[in-house]
Amino acid sequence: MSTTYIAMILAILAGIGLLVGIGALSLLSGALNFLFVKPKIEIIKSTRGDVGFAFTFKWDQDAEPVTFDKIRVRLFNPFGSPTEVDITREFDGSSTDFVRDLDMGDQLQRIVTASPLDKATIEIEVTASRESVTHKQTFKASDFVEKRNTATETADDLAAKFTVEKVKPLYTLPDRTFISPPLPKTAKQLKMASNPMFAGDFAGAAAGGGAAAPAVENFTISKVWIEPGCIVCDACEGIFPEVFEVTDSTCLIRPGAPLNDGLRVQEAAEACPVEVIKFTKAS
Repeated sequence: MSTTYIAMILAILAGIGLLVGIGALSLLSGALNFLFVKPKIEIIKSTRGDVGFAFTFKWDQDAEPVTFDKIRVRLFNPFGSPTEVDITREFDGSSTDFVRDLDMGDQLQRIVTASPLDKATIEIEVTASRESVTHKQTFKASDFVEKRNTATETADDLAAKFTVEKVKPLYTLPDRTFISPPLPKTAKQLKMASNPMFAGDFAGAAAGGGAAAPAVENFTISKVWIEPGCIVCDACEGIFPEVFEVTDSTCLIRPGAPLNDGLRVQEAAEACPVEVIKFTKAS
């Protein structure tokens, strides 16, 4: 066998080995991600008595930047009673690991007293409503009840571990000027009151003989909203705080905001450096 054929066979074997190695590495990476990075729910002690359910939720915020705001607890007990219980609760949304202690109502007692617990399962779903992202975790009903009954740490005990100090982002706004650049050198001159050449044309206005500028009539708006892209610069809230509320991450329209002063809303919209304030005039 010539050395050329031997070299080709070795190259083919090396290529196959490389592909197998890459595939194995990919599978290992996926397995590690599933085992150590997947979202995790831990059951802790509730301070709300029989109706309370407390839990922590952790996930990779960098890989999945969403805001979770809803939980669903479901009992599946096809061989006992009750056969199924379904409870859903909404809570203050969080975009970082969090802890919550919620009032789940009397239905929770139907779950923890179901029979037989060792043949029933409990599925917990945590959902980010806005982004339509849901993560599920399944427990044996007996394990769920045991964890709930034996937990010692409460939401207050763990709150400090899950508190993230929010730092309001700082943005450098570009300098703006409303002064036009110099006009090209021509023989023409600007017709303005400060130009002595045209002083006579403005004499009547200076003496009060000119017509006054017409007043701008106010108007009512039917809707005002904020589009994505707010840089929380506070300009709108400074102009019309009764309508605009700037938070750490965006701007909100206050509930019951007055809509009868369209001029101030328009002023706030024009002052917005990223032009995300939109409104519709009432017909």
